[in-house]
Amino acid sequence: MGRYVERAENVARLVDINLQMTLDVPARQAEQMSDNWGPVVACFGDEEEYRKKHSKADEKEVIEFLVFDREHTNSVIGSLCAARENARTIREQITSEMWEELNRAYLWYNSKSARQAFERNEYEFFQRIIQTLQLFGGITNSTMLHGEAWDFIQLGKHLERADKITRMLDDEFHLMKQCGKTPADGLLQWLSILRMCSARQTYQRLYGAGVQPIKVAELLLLNADLPRSVLFCLHHADESLRRISGVAPGRFSNRAEQLSGRFLAELTYSRISDIYNQGLHKAMDDFQIRFNQISAEFYSTYIYHAEPEIIIPPLPVQQQQQ
Repeated sequence: MGRYVERAENVARLVDINLQMTLDVPARQAEQMSDNWGPVVACFGDEEEYRKKHSKADEKEVIEFLVFDREHTNSVIGSLCAARENARTIREQITSEMWEELNRAYLWYNSKSARQAFERNEYEFFQRIIQTLQLFGGITNSTMLHGEAWDFIQLGKHLERADKITRMLDDEFHLMKQCGKTPADGLLQWLSILRMCSARQTYQRLYGAGVQPIKVAELLLLNADLPRSVLFCLHHADESLRRISGVAPGRFSNRAEQLSGRFLAELTYSRISDIYNQGLHKAMDDFQIRFNQISAEFYSTYIYHAEPEIIIPPLPVQQQQQ
């Protein structure tokens, strides 16, 4: 449930920012951007599924796919449906206020008035979605017992958020390299990424007015105090894992905690130059793989209740011969 709510908010944020970006450029460039929304689909890794349903990647088709397509599990409506279904099955674990807010969002989003609101004012439509899901997060933190179930939600939320940040950074750097652009050419894109992460003012306070891609990457990857940075998310995900199992910091009791703790230590003592020298595209791919591994190991331990691994030592050579 935590992952699906966070996913719905992130998709809404990205689509909204791309729509706003077309208003900040000359009409001719805005028209070109409207005809090519392929990178937005690529950011979420949904190109294959998209091509099965749509022949072109223009603004209208991509928004329909990412926002209103119920059959697409990563769309806003698909994520909200999945989040509500998960919430319905665990009603006894969450508060009535949480259920009412999530159910209210689901019912409105599936109504005709939601589509009408989108057609009337796209910006206000997406702001309502984002604010509703943020309200759900605030209600969760202020009404739910901060025990094991709450930590499950926090873990899912932070893993999902960190994954989406790496995808955005990876997509922007990779596309610029493919198109032969310099970082200066993508100033508007970098500003949009900061706005999507609610980090534009934070960036200006820390680095000044000039936007530099390497500093944007440093802020969104390695700043321990920014709620939408990878390091912040990984730190809180790791804390949730250890509160669930009760293991002390610096130790681990399962594979998920081992992977999370190792990744957190590496990232904590990394510099942006280390990641840049490795190649940001390669580094972001590696980050996404590691987040998926942590999630898979968590499911294996707590959802599927995997049996502990038993290693049988080999017999001595003499006994093998006998």
